[in-house]
Amino acid sequence: MNTQIHFEKSSIANMPSKYGKFKIRAYKEAHQEHLAIFTENFEQQESPLVRIHSECLTGDTFGSIKCDCNNQLHKALELIALEGGLIIYHRQEGRNIGLLNKINAYCLQDQGRNTIEANVELGFAPDQRTYDVVGEIFKDFNLTKIRLLTNNPAKVHVVEGLNVTITERVPVIINPNPHNEGYLKVKKEQMGHDL
Repeated sequence: MNTQIHFEKSSIANMPSKYGKFKIRAYKEAHQEHLAIFTENFEQQESPLVRIHSECLTGDTFGSIKCDCNNQLHKALELIALEGGLIIYHRQEGRNIGLLNKINAYCLQDQGRNTIEANVELGFAPDQRTYDVVGEIFKDFNLTKIRLLTNNPAKVHVVEGLNVTITERVPVIINPNPHNEGYLKVKKEQMGHDL
């Protein structure tokens, strides 16, 4: 049985933004579509700055402050506009449990569960993300060495498993607020994030 995943990719288009001029390409993996947002000729850098940003509709689009996603995304856009690089917008909402289940997890968090407890209570692993498309995007840009923009040591292991050398891990430290202190504490103490 052939279980190979089929990927499609779009053409490359311009995407000017308030942070600067970017290029954009979409990648389709089964029913999910992901984005590569990048500066021109970034892949010619010896070790470009790269962020794998997991989709968070509530934070990224609506400005929810229950998490630090919006601030991390916009900090990454600023840095990559300045230094050159790539953001992979990894569309696996709620650590890949989907938007409906993420909102159900939010409801459980409102009742006192933390993010891990809520996912597990709904029948999911604490983190269900897969990274096949990330490997495909790295291959598409012939990336073998990067500076990884992340606080998450699990993403370091993922990238190393894709045969990409990380020359530097660049943290994205965001100041907590009263609504996300517990969320960040779980990230640090239970998921090993460097915060």
